Amino acid sequence: MRYLPLTPDDRAAMLAKAGVPNIDALFRDVPKAAVVSRSAFDLPDTQGELEVERALSRMAARNVAAGSVPFFCGAGAYRHHVPAAVDHLIQRSEFLTSYTPYQPEIAQGTLQYLFEFQTQVALLTGMEVANASLYDGSTATAEAVLMAQRLTKRPKAVLSGGLHPHYAETVETIANLSGEVVRAPVTPGKAEDIAALIDNQTACAVVQSPDVFGLIRDLKPIAEAAHAKGALLIAVVTEVVSLGLLEAPGHQGADIVAAEGQGLGVGLNFGGPYVGLFATREKFLRQMPGRLSGETVDAGGKRGYVLTLSTREQHIRREKATSNICTNSGLCCLAFTIHLSLLGEEGLTRLARANHARASALASKLSRIEGVELVTPSFFNEFTIRLPKPAASVVDALAERKIIAGVPASRLWPHERDVRDLLIVAATETVSDEDCDAFVKALQEVL
Repeated sequence: MRYLPLTPDDRAAMLAKAGVPNIDALFRDVPKAAVVSRSAFDLPDTQGELEVERALSRMAARNVAAGSVPFFCGAGAYRHHVPAAVDHLIQRSEFLTSYTPYQPEIAQGTLQYLFEFQTQVALLTGMEVANASLYDGSTATAEAVLMAQRLTKRPKAVLSGGLHPHYAETVETIANLSGEVVRAPVTPGKAEDIAALIDNQTACAVVQSPDVFGLIRDLKPIAEAAHAKGALLIAVVTEVVSLGLLEAPGHQGADIVAAEGQGLGVGLNFGGPYVGLFATREKFLRQMPGRLSGETVDAGGKRGYVLTLSTREQHIRREKATSNICTNSGLCCLAFTIHLSLLGEEGLTRLARANHARASALASKLSRIEGVELVTPSFFNEFTIRLPKPAASVVDALAERKIIAGVPASRLWPHERDVRDLLIVAATETVSDEDCDAFVKALQEVL
């Protein structure tokens, strides 16, 4: 009863209250292709604890850890070296077990690191104010679209074709309820004419740079086109380390920046947790979602920190809230802040240069293989190549040779035939010369 606390009578009462005859009726809108039957899982109904542990251990052993083989996956999740000091510090009990800083008099440490985190994010993005984080980059992007719709009182959001499709789907799921979402065509390695889609009903244009194919975008002309129509530019960054080398989105005219901070301080961790970064102009402050930690002085004139502009509507009157995300990724914020503090400005620049140099060298070697074409003319640490055969089958063949070669574009766009031969490759500072040479040699053999 610990794990299955509801009796059949309990379930029947709940279903009756919901007005449906059975559990399957609750999921009637789910496409049949997405429904997996129980018969697909070859598992017994019951087993002892020891037997379950053995079975799950055997299943886990089939995975290949990112650090155990040459690893070139990116597409929104990046493997970087995280200093040991980061994990050591975030596991201190006052950080690891604390939750929400409602009472500032006993939460000064938490509020201070959130304030430092916001300062770092504002500096990285070139914006005037940042919040105390959101869940991840995709929900931060969706919140940015909702914020733009509130500010402009317009319904339409135009999404670049180079925006990560998972981010685009998150925006569609959330923002479709309050307006219209239009996606520009997917043009691998090229900048689409997103300005042509911006009209007088457009609240915002959403552009990722570097985009999902790795292409570095010039945001300035897009910002000018958006502002000429009274719309806002939302810049999206999935690889935060790139901001150590590229011009900040705020300096290119972006009005809101939504980013994924996982690349600093947070490992891949089987898919989470992540940390969403969100920054904007000061004039838009009151429409910014999430929390804000502010600096003040107490009655004795000593410096202190408090939650600022975190209205109760965030928690009890949702229809008046700027966001229904009522918490923040606090521990991941702390990891981000510690890692970036250890690096410093000079260290972050060196790390970014090392990433770009590693990716440039690998791209040069791969593009010299017969039948391989470099699709992305400018990139940071991630680029796209076109192969003479479907990329998914090549990735499978390389995995058998103990090389995780990257992300097939068909994995992100399963119904787009034009991307089946595209492979998205990331090379961070964790990739060695030997790893790159092994990748090149194995790819030549497979092709």
